[in-house]
Amino acid sequence: MSAPSSRQTSSFSCEPAVTAGSKEKLEACRELGADILINYKEENFVSALREATGGHGADVILDIMGAAYLARNVDALAADGRIVIIGMQGGRKAELNLATLMAKRGSLASTTLRARPSEQKAAIVAAVRQHVWPLVEAGKVRPVIYRELPIEEASEAHRIMEASTHTGKIILTTR
Repeated sequence: MSAPSSRQTSSFSCEPAVTAGSKEKLEACRELGADILINYKEENFVSALREATGGHGADVILDIMGAAYLARNVDALAADGRIVIIGMQGGRKAELNLATLMAKRGSLASTTLRARPSEQKAAIVAAVRQHVWPLVEAGKVRPVIYRELPIEEASEAHRIMEASTHTGKIILTTR
């Protein structure tokens, strides 16, 4: 986002906004650098985002939900904004009001690694090594790990995921 902020925590000069379904998860997001925190179970995220950005909206939306949130993401989009869909947790098919997207001069893109040729995957790995890995080495980017379990406890990992009370990755380990 490029809305004015007294604190822009990201090294990419943006004001990150997140949605999560609990106060605990939102607090974890704040600790990771999010500026705008929206509980999607208690608030209309489009209205909350517009209010937090002084009516501006989001310049970039990174969406893991897909179909279920497409129309609302277009509503939340700022003029000349971009939506990038990287997941389909909320379904594959959606209806889209193209007039709304066009009025905002918005862009919609989607991507996945699976469908890419190996040359493109290699280029992505090289770019990550060049631009992201130094941040990992410097401790500025780190994985968030909720819990590690032996693979024999995979059913417990599924129980935790279904409860959705965790924040971060659940890792299954082998001997």
